Amino acid sequence: MFVLYYCSNQVNCVKPLELCIDAVFDEEDMKVSVKVPATTANLGPGFDCMGLALPIYNTITIEETVLPGTGIEINVIADENAADEFSLEHVPMDENSIIYKAVELLYNSIGQTPSELKINIHSQIPVARGLGSSASVIVGGLLAANELLGRPADEAALLSIATEVEGHPDNVTPAIVGGLTLTSSEDDGSIVYRKIDWPEEWSLTVCIPEYELATDISRSVLPKEVPMQDAVYNAQRMGMFIQAVHTKDSALMRLALKDKLHQPYRMKLVPGLEKIIENLKHEENVLGCVLSGAGPSILIVSEKNNLDRIKSIVRETWNDLNVKAEILTLPVEKQGAQIISHDE
Repeated sequence: MFVLYYCSNQVNCVKPLELCIDAVFDEEDMKVSVKVPATTANLGPGFDCMGLALPIYNTITIEETVLPGTGIEINVIADENAADEFSLEHVPMDENSIIYKAVELLYNSIGQTPSELKINIHSQIPVARGLGSSASVIVGGLLAANELLGRPADEAALLSIATEVEGHPDNVTPAIVGGLTLTSSEDDGSIVYRKIDWPEEWSLTVCIPEYELATDISRSVLPKEVPMQDAVYNAQRMGMFIQAVHTKDSALMRLALKDKLHQPYRMKLVPGLEKIIENLKHEENVLGCVLSGAGPSILIVSEKNNLDRIKSIVRETWNDLNVKAEILTLPVEKQGAQIISHDE
């Protein structure tokens, strides 16, 4: 069991990530824990470039063991209050694990190789639900390893390594920096991002079904090429999205939360999604309903009224299909990954 003592500065902290030193080390065992938020990506038109952090967390602890020859040990601890059990089959417990790959890349970048490490993943983020569980593990492993190594990597390097492992920056960026982010992976491997303030007047309701949908399956249904008019459509919606957020324009946001690049192709993989969208479009306070990441979770953006009605519509639609779900209205997590102290 983890007992977590949160960073005393995390509420009002304005220090850059690389300057945050509120971590406690055991001088004999040298270990660091990092708390990483869940993320929802795409948000309709922002395929592979928009992401937003949510207050559900994984905690990653990395310990340098003192006994030589112990190798790499990876343990997954599912939170008993989590929506579901952590699916261990998704997490290789050896050098094939994404967390190990991330840590190895960091070590290699400074000419070292990880040897004796014990890695604990304390999971609260549901796996294979479109909530950035893989990104959280990658980011947590990187930040913990970076602390153990004396912080050789700055934020830019951490973003680049995380994106290299994850394959796209839309989840790892808000997982590291928090909030709503617009992100681009450049040709040289660098990551460019900007944080955008989410309007406090708009609610986020996350609907998490009990079944899983692996990202590789969800990506496999996407076409290699799309019609020009669909690309133009999404470019228009992205412009609307940014303007709507900046000006808190609810009418514009209703138009912005549309997509033709990924959601139409993934619709068949999420039973009830089309019906939920249809049922919600008649609710005047609902601004839009989109897939969270690759799915199957659904993100509903609405004005802050009639939230019980929204949840009831989703629950009843899924009940008709015998789909159980957890439905949560959550604020934006403005803080990204946090290095924390712990005791065992």
